[in-house]
This record gives sequence, C-alpha cells and structure tokens, in this order.
Amino acid sequence: MFRIMVVEDDPNTRLLFCKVLEQNGYSPLEAKNGLDALEVMDHEHVDLIVLDVMMPEMDGMEFARTLRETDCNIPILMVTAKEGQRDKREGFLAGTDDYMTKPVDEEEMLLRIAALLRRSRIAASHRLEIGGTVLDYDALTVSTSEGSFSLPQKEFLVLFKLLSFQNKIFTRRQLMDEIWNMDSESDERTVDVHIHRLRERFETSPDFEIVTIRGLGYKAVKKNG
Repeated sequence: MFRIMVVEDDPNTRLLFCKVLEQNGYSPLEAKNGLDALEVMDHEHVDLIVLDVMMPEMDGMEFARTLRETDCNIPILMVTAKEGQRDKREGFLAGTDDYMTKPVDEEEMLLRIAALLRRSRIAASHRLEIGGTVLDYDALTVSTSEGSFSLPQKEFLVLFKLLSFQNKIFTRRQLMDEIWNMDSESDERTVDVHIHRLRERFETSPDFEIVTIRGLGYKAVKKNG
C-alpha cells in the first residue's frame, strides 16, 4: 500500500484529502506544514507528497526546495489557490512534479497521483520494456531484436516520456516544459523535429508507434501482437 503524506495547514482540507486517499486504497499521513512534514519523514516512509503552498513556519515552496536540495526525489503534487503562470513556474522550479489549483477535483487528484507513482517506479528502475523494445535510461540506449544503439539525450527523453505513459496525449508545451525545462529559449517546433526523427528511427518497430493528435499533441501507442 502506497503511503501518501498530505501537507496542508487547513485541518478540514487535510482531513478530506486523507479520507479520499484512504477510500481509494492509499495509506495517508498528515502534516500541517513543511517543518511538521520533515519530522514525519524522519520516522515514516513516504511514497508521494500532496503539498499545499501557503502554510505557516515553512511553506510548500521552501519545503519542496529543501527536499530537492538533499536529493530527495519523492514525487510532489503541489496544490494551491494560486493559478498564475508565474506561480506554476515557481512551483516547478522549486521541485514539484505536478500542479493542481484549488478547488481540487478529487477524481483528477487521484488520477494525477496514480500517474506520478507510476512514473516514479519507472524512473527508479531506469528501465522500460515495450514488447521487444527495451529503453535504458542511464545509458540512453534502446535495444531491439536488431541490436542496441544510443539516442541523442533529448530524443531519448521524449521517447521515454511517451512510452512511459502509453495512450496519454502530451502537448508540445508539456514536453518542452519537462524535457527542455521552462527556461528554455527553444521553440515548440523543436518538439516536432525530435518526433520526426524518432518516427524515422522506429518506423518499422513492431512494438509501438508515435501518433499525432491533431490540434493537441502526440502520444505513443503500443501495437498489437
């Protein structure tokens, strides 16, 4: 059972989130601010953190930065009343993995948590298998029945991202923000160039294909067989 810590200073919101998590098979832990959360983590295993931003003593931004500065890679889902682009950018730069604004849709929160946990398990193993295709995150290599070869870093990261979440549509902006980071001066057309190269490399793959969703973005689809 995954243990999820809810870091939220409002007791009613904290109780609600914990109850929703418990009803959906998770084991919730509670903390009322960042300092309290650090104390919890000293003696409890935590798989994921649902993190409020505006809290006394140590707010969410400072808490996220503190974790990342100590090389703690626990997934963080930041939840805040602030929805401006600058606030989201600050959250991602502080180290959050995903971002939701209040009022929170409970079903969406659960879906995001499931996706973050899945990505965390994949990142921890640093290995992804799709049929006969194996991606090695550490070596940036792809192995198929025809042999093993390296990919340029950005191409590999795009492919790894798409294949980690098969059938999920990613917009160009999502891929830019995560792989090129939000400070990048690269144009979104850069994503198209990398997708085109990947399609050329894997056009005969029996395991997957990269599909364009017109007006939205791209997704990876596993082939039958």
